[in-house]
Amino acid sequence: MQARDVCKWYNVCPMKRYFKEGKLDIKWIDGYRRGNYHRCIRRKMEEEGKYHPDNMLPDGTINKKL
Repeated sequence: MQARDVCKWYNVCPMKRYFKEGKLDIKWIDGYRRGNYHRCIRRKMEEEGKYHPDNMLPDGTINKKL
């Protein structure tokens, strides 16, 4: 996988932290960080300067357990 295939926000994204802590399934990392990040609602909101809570998943749903 090339660097351009990885979301530029991944290193600062709370999804990375939640995954490393074992709180988030790998499907969220595989499904959005690698190659399909253009579908990520978090990325879109970040680039538009819009607020989004840390516990908002890439598909835009809120996970109250995070």
